[in-house]
Amino acid sequence: MTDLPKDLHIVVLMGGWANERPVSLMSGEGVAKALEERGHRVTRIDMDRQVAARIAEVAPDVVFNALHGVPGEDGTVQGMLDLMGVPYTHSGLATSVVAIDKQLTKQALVPHGIPMPGGRIVKSDDLHERDPLPRPYVLKPVNEGSSVGVAIVTDESDYGNPIARDAKGPWQDFAELLAEPFIKGREMTTAVVDFADGPRALAVTELKPKSGFYDFDAKYTDGMTDHICPADIPESIERLCRQYALKAHQVLGCRGTSRTDFRWDEEQGEDGLFILETNTQPGMTPLSLVPEQAKHVGMEYGELVETVIAAALRDHATKGRGNGQG
Repeated sequence: MTDLPKDLHIVVLMGGWANERPVSLMSGEGVAKALEERGHRVTRIDMDRQVAARIAEVAPDVVFNALHGVPGEDGTVQGMLDLMGVPYTHSGLATSVVAIDKQLTKQALVPHGIPMPGGRIVKSDDLHERDPLPRPYVLKPVNEGSSVGVAIVTDESDYGNPIARDAKGPWQDFAELLAEPFIKGREMTTAVVDFADGPRALAVTELKPKSGFYDFDAKYTDGMTDHICPADIPESIERLCRQYALKAHQVLGCRGTSRTDFRWDEEQGEDGLFILETNTQPGMTPLSLVPEQAKHVGMEYGELVETVIAAALRDHATKGRGNGQG
């Protein structure tokens, strides 16, 4: 249970214009309904260019940031709310700027002993001249989430060798991409939630797409991916997942909740476990992984939502208005 007052006025900020708009709308509606069921007054706001004026007009006690992607997850909205002095959920400005950028995340986490795949930023135009890495390798946008625009380039892929200019892929939409070695094996994820006594890693879920890999459609289409929670993995790997997810949450300065995604090559044992990314605003849809792990540890969806809000209010009270850290 949380000690959150029952008469809060909460803006649920959702939608926006990022690629993940449909997911954000589902997350936001789930959050809004749960808060109303728990006795709070909720104002739903679909993000647009007048969002600051709309938030100022309704004057909420706190904003639940249910946006995914840019500009809701990259520090833009966080900076706006800091300037307005309005408490908001999830990570603050500095954390959001770093965590949305996969290359900056590597630079932050790897020095702390957190294993991540190697890789480098490449110009999309150069991909049509030569491969940046030996195949198989992965290409992904630097600052998109939910596996938006991810391509796995193999000798068997139909992209061509080198990649053809007319082949459909993220090189058509982004001037630069992050190239990483492909890590074979199993896909897993661990959620971290901030409780009053500190952050805790909840569980480890294995994700088994029924076809292809765990892309945007597999994440958000019912029935396309099996979620195995808790994952059927050795105790040492479960312990490492929880340890790395918690450390990433703390090193990056995440707040409220985060979700860290892994690939594990079991042939290499503990040396085959790598973090792919840490999500500062993971989904809250009916198919989302954080609510699923919360349920596994005995936490109802509404309690999870209130716990995230309570973390925001504690942080706001501790750091004072206008502080963009964390």
